[in-house]
Amino acid sequence: MPGMVLFGRRWAIASDDLVFPGFLELFLRVLWWIGILALYVMYRGQLDCTGGVLLRSYLTVLLVLLAVIICTVLAIVCVSMKGTICNPGPRKSMSKLLYIRLALFLPEMVWASLGASWIAHGVQCDKAVVNGVIATIVVRTQTWCPVTLRQASPFSISSRTISGISGRLRRGSAIPQGPPSCRSRTADYDFVGGDQLNCHFGSILQTTGLQYGDFVHISFHDKVYELPFLVALDHRKESVVVAVRGTMSLQDILTDLSAESETLDLECEVQDCSAHKGISQAARYVYRRLINDGILSQAFSLAPEYRLVIVGHSLGAGAAALLSIMLRKSHPHVRCYAFSPPRGLLSKSLYEYSKNFTVSLVLGKDVIPRLSVTTLEDLKKRILRVIAHCNKPKYKILLYGCWYELFGGDPDNFPTELDGGDHRDLTQPLLGEQSLLTHGSPAYSFCSDSPLDSPSKYPPLYPPGRIIHLEEEGASGRFSCYTAQYTAKWSHESEFNKILIGPKMLTDHMPDILMRALDSVVADRATCVSCPAHRGAHMDMV
Repeated sequence: MPGMVLFGRRWAIASDDLVFPGFLELFLRVLWWIGILALYVMYRGQLDCTGGVLLRSYLTVLLVLLAVIICTVLAIVCVSMKGTICNPGPRKSMSKLLYIRLALFLPEMVWASLGASWIAHGVQCDKAVVNGVIATIVVRTQTWCPVTLRQASPFSISSRTISGISGRLRRGSAIPQGPPSCRSRTADYDFVGGDQLNCHFGSILQTTGLQYGDFVHISFHDKVYELPFLVALDHRKESVVVAVRGTMSLQDILTDLSAESETLDLECEVQDCSAHKGISQAARYVYRRLINDGILSQAFSLAPEYRLVIVGHSLGAGAAALLSIMLRKSHPHVRCYAFSPPRGLLSKSLYEYSKNFTVSLVLGKDVIPRLSVTTLEDLKKRILRVIAHCNKPKYKILLYGCWYELFGGDPDNFPTELDGGDHRDLTQPLLGEQSLLTHGSPAYSFCSDSPLDSPSKYPPLYPPGRIIHLEEEGASGRFSCYTAQYTAKWSHESEFNKILIGPKMLTDHMPDILMRALDSVVADRATCVSCPAHRGAHMDMV
């Protein structure tokens, strides 16, 4: 896994990363070689023309040169397939092969330039032959350079671009047919933000099934720590609904990344009131808007007997959970429904406190309800251990992973660790995390414990409220023909303390997929109300 050293520097590419690019170049060059050979065999009798001897010599040397390049690339591929991720010993000849491959670029470029010059000035043979040679020169553009000479770049964090659920609470409401309209009209509700044509609002109308007059306030204002939200009246459920949008912009991503914990000033009898800093700032912003701007007062003046319900998805779910805690004292009957909330949200005491009024919904192997600073540290340590104990070459692991991603299956059918648990010979873990200890580096004042086993320096944070887990029955890949079936059960937060790697770890977070799964669970339960509970997997939905 360590980067290769070429020309006196270490590059951000390992010696076992050349299998797939090598196969690609090998495939293209073999096709090219066969095409040139066919051209030479078909027209060798027509080369008795002006410049024909020169053209015959060019094609012969080109065939030999391509054959040498093909043999070199084949050797690179074969060597790159040897060894394992942490055992580059069998690939020690890779640098010499790469130097040879780089050296072959010079005669290849020179011969291509000479061929272009000869064709342009000195060859007067059959037009088909000339065009074929010109084609071989044109396609000489390199499709792969075995070493991408680039410096190692720092680790980058991928963002999740997920839109928030804006309050689809009424299961029996009629949803308007036809596409949402973008209309310019005088609104009967407070409007903040950049939706001049009401396109976003048209989508909200179709999603919720509410009417124009049901909305009290809509804000599309979006900055760091300031999330869009809406306040509406759900007359069917007799609720004042506050819906907070999830991650959908760069500003929202920056809010997500403010993952350190901060202490909150809450009016509740809880000892440790700490939470995710970015999400708590966003919840505090929505709280100020609701209270200081009189938005909640306006809503309850229209429907004083209604109860308060707060909903959100992803980032919005975390903000909704914290917002419900902030409003708990003034609205004792508040209820919060958090769809796919982040795990790293609340301290242990706030997590226990939120169980009284918050319900979280998690689908399958969704990564976000398992995501926190501590679980990321745990994932890093587990990956390092697996890589250190791996006995398979990298290309096989990637092929197994692609098969599992596309068609599903049991990951245990693809073993990658040493049999028998004897790992005494493994003394070179990834990136040298333990090699400093192995070699007695003075950078460590202790050598009895591995840094992979050291406790996290960050306090653990937990998801909000009680958790409903929608589990998929059976296994399926992303493109499998199998139609997923789900069962719902109450789960403990400890079931989400590790990040699970799978084909649907990202797609299970999408709000549309989550709502389809929830609809299927509710529909199955409605059509089978007389069926007995299956080992406690089903439950009464809230």
